[in-house]
Amino acid sequence: MEKRNKTFVTEFVLYGLSSNPTLQLPLFLLCFFVYTVTLLGNLMIIVLIRMTPGLQTPMYFFLMNLSLVDVLYSSTITPNIMANILSEHKTISIIACATQMFLFIDLASSEAMLLAVMAYDRYAAICKPLYYKLIINKATCLQLIFSVYTAGCLNSFIHTYCAFILPFCGSNQVNHFYCDINPILKLSCKDTYLNQVLLYVVAGSVEVGSFVCIVISYTYIVLALSSIRSSRGRSKPLSTCISHFICVALFYCPVFFMYLRPNSAYSGDQDWMVSVFYTVIIPMLNPIIYSLRNQDVKQALVKCKVFRV
Repeated sequence: MEKRNKTFVTEFVLYGLSSNPTLQLPLFLLCFFVYTVTLLGNLMIIVLIRMTPGLQTPMYFFLMNLSLVDVLYSSTITPNIMANILSEHKTISIIACATQMFLFIDLASSEAMLLAVMAYDRYAAICKPLYYKLIINKATCLQLIFSVYTAGCLNSFIHTYCAFILPFCGSNQVNHFYCDINPILKLSCKDTYLNQVLLYVVAGSVEVGSFVCIVISYTYIVLALSSIRSSRGRSKPLSTCISHFICVALFYCPVFFMYLRPNSAYSGDQDWMVSVFYTVIIPMLNPIIYSLRNQDVKQALVKCKVFRV
């Protein structure tokens, strides 16, 4: 009788950013503006790198992939947010929810590992300049990118599969504006202890492992730069490192805050602002940071015929 009385969930209801009707249009316009800037900024970086012979280097190859990931990352979340803001029925099917979760975890994991690859590239360029072309050649670049995307897909598949084989037989109200793993797990009528262990072990290994690689790379970079007496000799490598370090800080701070803590500490209402920041704002900021602080990118923008008045 108990099994018969259970109603299994076939769709979820996503809360929007605000249920206040007076705020819905301003929020929609704000999201539309941010999404447009994100697409234009990242696509500009991709096209610029492809069109400029002077930017055909491993560093800009990885930057182009970072922009590609940011475009897909933002497109996984932001259009759905805009649709839900104006929609009366904020429902999403289980299949669509699983697809969104898979893409989100895949792209977030890929970005974390890509930032680590970019840090390793800077380490090789600054600390091993004589061997740089041997260490970071075309084949190595392709292998690193393939490894990043493959590992991201595998990590995402594990979490998405293990989350959606759980039974959902209670409330279908997701206290979030997209299908994130923590609020989905809270709706399951089965114990999610194993899912939490997987989250800490697998996802933690990806995020923390990538972060450790970045810290080690930058430790060697700082030591190498401190040995250069000329401020002019330090300026160019320092500018590229600062741009990358800002992107790392913006990405990892909210990610560690959101995911490397117990599920019982999760509070959707308090964490929405953090979620908006790393799902919507960060993909917009990355191309701006690299464009403003990178001399090669700025010079390429000036020289490119597309941007001439």
